[in-house]
Amino acid sequence: MSAASPRPAHLDAGQLPVDRSWFLDVNHLARSTPWLHGAVLAYASYGVVLFALLLLAGWWAARRRRDTAAVAAALWAPVGMLIAVALNQPLGASVAERRPYDVLPHVLVLASRSTDFSFPSDHAVMAGAVAAGVLVADRRWGLVAVVAALLMACARVYVGAHFPGDVLAGLAFGAAVTLLGLLLVRRPLQLLVERLAGTRLRVLLVAG
Repeated sequence: MSAASPRPAHLDAGQLPVDRSWFLDVNHLARSTPWLHGAVLAYASYGVVLFALLLLAGWWAARRRRDTAAVAAALWAPVGMLIAVALNQPLGASVAERRPYDVLPHVLVLASRSTDFSFPSDHAVMAGAVAAGVLVADRRWGLVAVVAALLMACARVYVGAHFPGDVLAGLAFGAAVTLLGLLLVRRPLQLLVERLAGTRLRVLLVAG
C-alpha cells in the first residue's frame, strides 16, 4: 500500500480495543515461562492432529449409540470444518490485519513467522468448527474438543502468532459455520445415513 494511503490504525493493533494490551500481557507470561515453550509451540503447530482424532472419536461414539442424527452430525463435522477454513481465506484477505510481530517491536515470537493475514486465526477457525461439530455428535467428546479449542486459541497467542481478538473471532466463526451448515443439512443427511444403514456401509454408521 502506498504512503498516500495509510492503513487504518486499528488494523495494526488487532480488532479489539484491548488486543494490544492483552497480547503484551500474554507475551510477558511467555517470557517468564520458558519451560512451557516447547509444549505450547508443539501444540500450536501440530495440535491439528488432536482435532482429527476428536472427529474420529465423535463419529465412533455416535456410531456405538446407533444414533443416526448424531452420526449425521459427526459426518458433517469435518465437512463444516473444511468449509469454515475455506471461507476464512477471503475474510482474512479482506481485513488484511498484520501479525503482532509485524507491528509490535521486540515481542517474543516462538512460532515461525508468516506473511499471511492474522485475523481471523485459521487454527482457531479449525478448532472452533471441530469443537462445535463434535459437541453436537457426542457431548462427552465435544466437551473435550471445546477445551482443546480454547487451549489452541491460547497457544496461538502465547507463541506470538495472533492477537487475542484473532483467535476469539476464529473460534466463533468456525463454530457458526459448522452449526449453521448443520441446520441446513442435518435432516437430509440423517435420512441418507438411515438409508445407507441398510447397506454394506452399515458397519461405518451404526454398531452391531
